[in-house]
Amino acid sequence: MMKVVLGGLAIGVMLLGGLALPVTAQTCTANCRSRQIQFTPGQRIRLQMVNQTAGLVLVEQVVRTSPVPVLPGQRLELDPTFGTEPNVSVVFWDETSLPVVAILFRPNPNTLRIEIRPGGRPPGDRSVYIENDGKVSIL
Repeated sequence: MMKVVLGGLAIGVMLLGGLALPVTAQTCTANCRSRQIQFTPGQRIRLQMVNQTAGLVLVEQVVRTSPVPVLPGQRLELDPTFGTEPNVSVVFWDETSLPVVAILFRPNPNTLRIEIRPGGRPPGDRSVYIENDGKVSIL
């Protein structure tokens, strides 16, 4: 009887392994793209912007700040209460309108680092948006 129960349990585990179970978005910590990082909704998030381009990048927290210039190689820490409200975003653009790509990092559980790099297809990435469910999207 014990062999039958254990055999059934093993088959059940194997069947579950073959199902497409939801993927947790919070596992990515480096070189992440859209929807690979998820924070707890309402969690306070330290937001860091890093300009890895050769030109000036402007960064704006929608509704909170005016555009802030970020020099090449500069790292900028933004509003410490970022992420505590639903549907928050940060917009960025190259001063000369060159396309840029956003690469996401989560160096620790409450930090989102956005590295802006040259490249991509025009118009490139333009914003990072934290949705109501805490998932981080690049638009």
